[in-house]
Amino acid sequence: MPKPYPQEFREDVVRVARNRGPGVTVEQVAADFGVHAMTLWKWMRRADIDDGVKPGTTSQESVELREARRRIKLLEQENEVLRRAAAYLSQANLPKRIYPLVKEPAAGGVPVTVTCRVLKLPRQPYYRWLDAPVTGAEFEEAYRANALFVAHRDDPEFGYRFLADEVRSTGAVIADRTAWRICRDNRWWSVFGKKRGRAKKAGPPVHADLVNRTFTATGPNRLWLTDITEHATGEGKLYLCAVKDVFSNRIVGYCIDAQMKSRLAVTALDNAVARRQDVAGCIVHSDRGSQFRSRKFVQALGRHRMAGSIGRVGAAGDNAAMESFFSLLQKNVLNRRTWATREELRIAIVTWIERTYHRRRRQIGLGRLTPVEYETVMTTPALQAA
Repeated sequence: MPKPYPQEFREDVVRVARNRGPGVTVEQVAADFGVHAMTLWKWMRRADIDDGVKPGTTSQESVELREARRRIKLLEQENEVLRRAAAYLSQANLPKRIYPLVKEPAAGGVPVTVTCRVLKLPRQPYYRWLDAPVTGAEFEEAYRANALFVAHRDDPEFGYRFLADEVRSTGAVIADRTAWRICRDNRWWSVFGKKRGRAKKAGPPVHADLVNRTFTATGPNRLWLTDITEHATGEGKLYLCAVKDVFSNRIVGYCIDAQMKSRLAVTALDNAVARRQDVAGCIVHSDRGSQFRSRKFVQALGRHRMAGSIGRVGAAGDNAAMESFFSLLQKNVLNRRTWATREELRIAIVTWIERTYHRRRRQIGLGRLTPVEYETVMTTPALQAA
């Protein structure tokens, strides 16, 4: 099965093909970007339909149709859950337990996920309830919570320590820490206490430096570098996040956007993984920019089973190999002239990366081969066996 191309890459290739110079054929553009000519023609036809130039069902309409069918099925399942829930709760002789409302539709084919979402219930506690509907610990916790609530209702100025003393005076056994936890979960605070708001969560932990300025790799998808650069245009700044494979110096993924948010780094990483696929265990090294320390980026690393690595604060040499690529980009594209629009700068960037840097610019460190040639030569079965 052929590797899927990221959507952003497809759009960039179509932009370049549409804005090609006189005498440049679509086949030449396809060769510059490493795709088949028929594939590029297909992408261009799809883009014409999406732009309304040609008649047909657009990609958005196809997505909306599939989403509508999925949503109709989901609504039917949710309606079934609500119907059964109404019938269940209308019977006065039955206990008002919620988890049986999940178990009964599940026996009828309604997924547990759908029922729990409609009733706003977490799934894991439901599965634990199936194994033990009511545990002794839950009974004990309910008795303690009820005693604390009664004490708090009678004396709302008491803190959790005084509430625990009141509960112990009735003969129950409860530790101060347990009383604090129950009061915290139920927000039973003293009326004289300080105002308590939602605490701001700490950011994700900073990764260790797994590279230590050793920018070498014994094979592809072992060590990737990533960073973000920006350049001004007549419409405002344009940001580029690129991912570089140290083995061949190839830019395996990138994302270009008008805003420098965590989405920029996550999309660049996802595009790189989509094009390389076998990336489990790969180290992704970056500087300490907030985009690379964001929760979304750390989650993306975990989703792809990759290891994060971050250099020191203010130490540009810790990511020098990536800075060298941006220096080339600065000299060969960004600083060549003034860019009026983000669109024309974007086309210039992707054209230079895919056509010049990957396939025409030979590098001394690669034995005077281009990144594409180096990967082709060094990943042959014969050399892998050697």
